[in-house]
Amino acid sequence: MITWDDIIQFAKTGNPTPKKRVEKTPKEWADLLTPEQYSVTRNKGTERAFTGEYCESYGPGEYSCVCCGTPLFNAGEKFESGSGWPSFTQPLRIERIKYHVDHSFGIERVEVMCNTCDAHLGHVFPDGPEPSGLRYCINSVSLKKGETGTQHPLES
Repeated sequence: MITWDDIIQFAKTGNPTPKKRVEKTPKEWADLLTPEQYSVTRNKGTERAFTGEYCESYGPGEYSCVCCGTPLFNAGEKFESGSGWPSFTQPLRIERIKYHVDHSFGIERVEVMCNTCDAHLGHVFPDGPEPSGLRYCINSVSLKKGETGTQHPLES
């Protein structure tokens, strides 16, 4: 189980090595994504609270990166945080998420990115439910939900 101390360590000293990397030019990403997906994932935007497709979705499945298809979160780790964005307690695998200290808006937060393609996903906070105490606050638009074990075309 990943802890807040692990996340801070990754954000400050280096992230786990991903299994693979997917890199594209801004034009290639723009051709694959909707304008909102591009704004959030490639330009570190944020969708409006309580508007995302997965905000109130609690059925089984896996949530993958909308850009590269890397499976990131299991629906079994999703919970209602009241924040207005989908929230998870743990990623599927430690090496699939990248952490970065974010000083935007005059506060220190930890940004969460796909470790395969560097897509901005959201932020993680140490105010989630036990046992991890983590709340991965993720933009719906940065995710694609599928059945457990399904693969995105770029992931194969």
